[in-house]
Amino acid sequence: MKIINLEKRVGQFVLQIDHLEIEEGCIHGLIGGNGSGKTTLMKLIMGILSPDSGHIEYEGLNMREITMTSQRPYLLHDTVYENIVYPLKIRGTRPDREKIGAYLESCGMAGKERQAARSLSSGEQQKVSMIRALCFHPRFVMIDETLSNLDPDSVEFFEKQILRTREIEGNTWMLISHSLSHIARLCDRVHVFYKGKVVQSGPAREVLFHSEVPEVRHFLRGEILSESAFDRRNE
Repeated sequence: MKIINLEKRVGQFVLQIDHLEIEEGCIHGLIGGNGSGKTTLMKLIMGILSPDSGHIEYEGLNMREITMTSQRPYLLHDTVYENIVYPLKIRGTRPDREKIGAYLESCGMAGKERQAARSLSSGEQQKVSMIRALCFHPRFVMIDETLSNLDPDSVEFFEKQILRTREIEGNTWMLISHSLSHIARLCDRVHVFYKGKVVQSGPAREVLFHSEVPEVRHFLRGEILSESAFDRRNE
């Protein structure tokens, strides 16, 4: 995917991206302060917003192969199970009840298939959103702080699922998180946003540990990141 001369104004905020390449088969991390344009970009890619100028080259991707999860996921007025299988049903794919049950059990939600999805806690709703995204095997997945309210065991479970799915299916992930350790554990490439612009884009190690860009160094200051832990991730 390539983003070229993209501009979008939302109120007083303006997102301006001259050129950004989202390499296929990689896990991409978007970092930067609140209001720097990360979620706006995801909404543009998803088609929720339309650009004022410029364009996105999807390079063969269609919208049925893209999904997005958010910190406050939208859930249907239906059961947990029906929410999870919804993307499968609209694509004419038969749900695998056993697999969905295994997902729910692995993240501490066994037996909640028939519960009203909107009656769940915020963390449980995020789990449903993640399972819904994983179960239909999209080619491009965007995660906007979806793991932020989860317990440590569930975060570890979904991190492993993301890495495993990318390895097996070769899909592309785009991840927003204010947890830089989370970004370091998962991402191949990192893109740093500052006041509506991408000020650095490159390999995760280079951006997180060796950046010479003032805005990036300012954003990362005070964060305790272990480059040795990054090395162990890739062993």
